[in-house]
Amino acid sequence: MLCPPGRTVVAMPPMSKIPISGLTSAQMYAEARRLLPRGAGAARALYRKALCEGRFEPEAPEFGLAPTTAEDLRRNFELRLPETVQVIEEAGERGITAKQVLRLHDGLEVESVLLPMGRDRTTLCISSQVGCKMGCRFCQTGRMGLLRQLTASEIIAQLLVARHHQRWPVRNLVFMGMGEALDNPEALLQALAVLTDPGGLSIGQERITVCTVGHAEGIARLAAAGYRRLNLSVSLNAADDALRSRLMPINRRTPLAQLQQSLVTYRPRDNFTLGINYCLLPGLNDRPEDARAVADFCAPLGRVMVHVIGYNPGDVPLTRAPSTTEVDRFIGWLREAGLPVRRRITKGQSVMAACGQLGNVELRRRRSKDPSKAALKAGS
Repeated sequence: MLCPPGRTVVAMPPMSKIPISGLTSAQMYAEARRLLPRGAGAARALYRKALCEGRFEPEAPEFGLAPTTAEDLRRNFELRLPETVQVIEEAGERGITAKQVLRLHDGLEVESVLLPMGRDRTTLCISSQVGCKMGCRFCQTGRMGLLRQLTASEIIAQLLVARHHQRWPVRNLVFMGMGEALDNPEALLQALAVLTDPGGLSIGQERITVCTVGHAEGIARLAAAGYRRLNLSVSLNAADDALRSRLMPINRRTPLAQLQQSLVTYRPRDNFTLGINYCLLPGLNDRPEDARAVADFCAPLGRVMVHVIGYNPGDVPLTRAPSTTEVDRFIGWLREAGLPVRRRITKGQSVMAACGQLGNVELRRRRSKDPSKAALKAGS
């Protein structure tokens, strides 16, 4: 696995190719200098073309490389992108919501979703793990358990396939797909370095959001990385320890007071606004006292924006989806308590692409019956 910028790149196993999508431009150049007798000078241009156009072509005339040098580059580097298994679309008022199902090199699948945000803006919801070990009861992905971590190159590959194969006009990114991004910190930090690298994709930090269930250690590590304009959102879903522990097992390890303190100290910039995501579950967390508890939790956090998300039932529903009236009523209680609130419009529910619906639970069943597959570790 590759290290964040400024640290030595861990050597790959002998004879394995280095995945370009997991590198920054500087790392690509450094590896080319280390591995090749000549041709390192073209590494940055090759890198930019690979990430920005989805093509790795060292033999192209524009680079002016000798055939032996191009062969050396091919032998040491690759742009490996996953296979598209399926693309499912749902039309809506704001545009097309689309889910891509991608097959990784070991046969496992990962999903990412294109979300229309209005005014010709789109967001790609990307995954950081195959499955998830957090076990949130309202989440389809949590029912899979954690099959394995994604590498930085596999995280970036979701964006490259979306842009260059699906031709989706991706503008913003949110780590809110399969998995808990802060439970995979090395790959997340390397992926952030690749995404924001001015020598490649050059995506502004303000266009990227990391979402967490409340991984306090990961929040501290993200703060230490120094991304001042990066966005952070937390899935709260209950502001009472007993209820939150029932819905989200992570609360047993990191109760609300500890989570609250970790968020108080997360201040990357003066005008930072923390996102608070609240999945409204009828009969479970939709009472007036629940709204007041959310307001109390948010009181010491500085600027926040609460996003209310109607529950999207999966294969094994925890409850029903809330009605528009119920969502509006809860939003009203939050506003009465002084909180700024936005309603998150459900997109992709009919194609299992909405919040909490990603993941193929059957993959875990197949994996558990195949010892050779279960022994595979994360690939390059």
